[in-house]
Amino acid sequence: MWIPTPEDTVFIVISFEGPDPYSQAGGLGVRVTGLTRALAARGFPVHFFFLGDPDLPPREQSGTLTLYRWGQWISRYHRQGVYSGEWEKRGDMEQSLTPFVTDTIAEPAFQQQKRVVVLAEEWHTASIVIQLSDTWHAQGYRDKALFLWNANHRMGLHHVDFSRLGYVATLTTVSRFMKHLFWNFGIDPVVIPNGLDASAFEPVNPSEVLKVRRVGGAPLLVKVGRFDPDKRWIMALEAMARLKAEGLAPRLLMRGGMEPHGAEVMGRARALGLSVTEITLSGTVDHHMALNTIAEAPAADIVHLRFFLPASILPVLYRAADAVLVNSGFEPFGLVGLEVMAAGGVAITGATGEDYAQPFVNSLVLQRDNPAELAALIRYIGDHPTEVEHWRAEAQQTARSYQWDHVLNQLTFQIGVADRLSGQA
Repeated sequence: MWIPTPEDTVFIVISFEGPDPYSQAGGLGVRVTGLTRALAARGFPVHFFFLGDPDLPPREQSGTLTLYRWGQWISRYHRQGVYSGEWEKRGDMEQSLTPFVTDTIAEPAFQQQKRVVVLAEEWHTASIVIQLSDTWHAQGYRDKALFLWNANHRMGLHHVDFSRLGYVATLTTVSRFMKHLFWNFGIDPVVIPNGLDASAFEPVNPSEVLKVRRVGGAPLLVKVGRFDPDKRWIMALEAMARLKAEGLAPRLLMRGGMEPHGAEVMGRARALGLSVTEITLSGTVDHHMALNTIAEAPAADIVHLRFFLPASILPVLYRAADAVLVNSGFEPFGLVGLEVMAAGGVAITGATGEDYAQPFVNSLVLQRDNPAELAALIRYIGDHPTEVEHWRAEAQQTARSYQWDHVLNQLTFQIGVADRLSGQA
């Protein structure tokens, strides 16, 4: 069976989100950034199209990875982030991407007798996949191309013409939970999980962990994510209030997003009688600035970090916390939970797409939509320190099996299977 190699295959990756801070709104940006870097590290030529920062170069190359910051002329008018002006950006992508990709990347590759594999993400790109397939079919190249379209979330699925998309592409998703959800659409996608960069396993500096611990809290909790009701922020606050009522002194380091639900979350914190300190920083925030700011935070039940956290600071927070609350009610995969485990942290996850979570082995899993259970799990961590240390070690071991290098083996195998099946059609 044919399996792609750097000598015979060119990858084209299409996504709204990407590596720029402007381009990241959730796990998708982290996913595609890690995926494209991992493919390039194996030597594959990779062309990555995304809605990038309007002030950065439109095209940027590093080794075999080429970044294309698409739609910058629109993004200049929508500086709030990647999904600001979403429909205009999607329309521009649909109109302009297919001819550019065909003329500058695909056709030269086809003429060199190479295969082209298109990896497209989320509902925004579904129509582009269909366009590319139709265009290359008309040009006589379709048998030299393979398409994989991935759903990292359920959002926007009602916009997708699955009857056409499923005909031209192999549909994939990131967890068994999402696979089952797709059965409601009459679709049976292939599961290829998200992965982690090797940098996720770099040792966390113990002195920096101790510095974060100076924030206080018994227990010290961390929660990072979008202000989305699915993330169950309000449940986390209600669990904190219960712990306070039981005589503990919990402290929560939290970093949310710009979503409107944030106002509801902070209103609930005040209603529960939880004290809040908000910390803002202007300009570019580096690792040491963020670390020192967090360590010197004024005492409060909730320390709300209202500035961009450098990626390097997150493992420190995860390792320093007694528990990291990734207690989502709906999680297609739960990349943050896996990152927590890679750092040697204790994740309390939800019970949906987090295939990696094994309760009381490498993490804790919240089974009920009830803050009382979350509070009980947090209490259990404080009452069983020796057991928890074993979980931390197991968590890191589990996370290593999700390194991108391992995940790419699954991906390239499934591309080979898709090629074989297309030959039988």
